[in-house]
Amino acid sequence: MDPKNLKILKWTARIAALLIILGGLPFYFGYGNPLPFVKQEYTFYDNLWLTAFPLMFIGLALGWKYEKIGGYLLIISSLIGFFTSVIVGNGSGTQMLVSLTIGILYLIVGYKK
Repeated sequence: MDPKNLKILKWTARIAALLIILGGLPFYFGYGNPLPFVKQEYTFYDNLWLTAFPLMFIGLALGWKYEKIGGYLLIISSLIGFFTSVIVGNGSGTQMLVSLTIGILYLIVGYKK
């Protein structure tokens, strides 16, 4: 892969990550108490998302400097959220495909450096 395409992939992933962080953090903190397993009225599904989203946000931020670590963290948290949504049946989990894509882009950039 030539350096110009690699730079485009890197900045595409970084800009998308920044947009998700800026748009997603207010929703995460607006949930009320964003700590998982604190309130008894939260279901297992709610607690899982309250665990997956911070991991996703950390992966999005880490990917700016450490693409491989950020990519793996994004892929793991995205797949956990996606498969749990499908198994539990509370939706399709397609909202995690964007972070999964960014995680894949981070890994491509990290391994092509």
